[in-house]
Amino acid sequence: MIGMPLTMARVGEKNEIKKVGGKEETRRFLNNLGFITGGFVTVVSEIGGNVIVNVRESRVAIGKDMAAKIII
Repeated sequence: MIGMPLTMARVGEKNEIKKVGGKEETRRFLNNLGFITGGFVTVVSEIGGNVIVNVRESRVAIGKDMAAKIII
């Protein structure tokens, strides 16, 4: 399976990050937040495509544009 964007993840489900896309600057920003290939992410809540996730023992809120670049 190719994967799907983080925006499609179910709340409470632990997912492995397969790829972080976007421009170099965007990938670096997401990597610094803990979104790394092979890492795990769990969606805590979702409102209008914007998500709050647990990643690397931290809770992070990201917009739907950023979440769409994270492939799980």
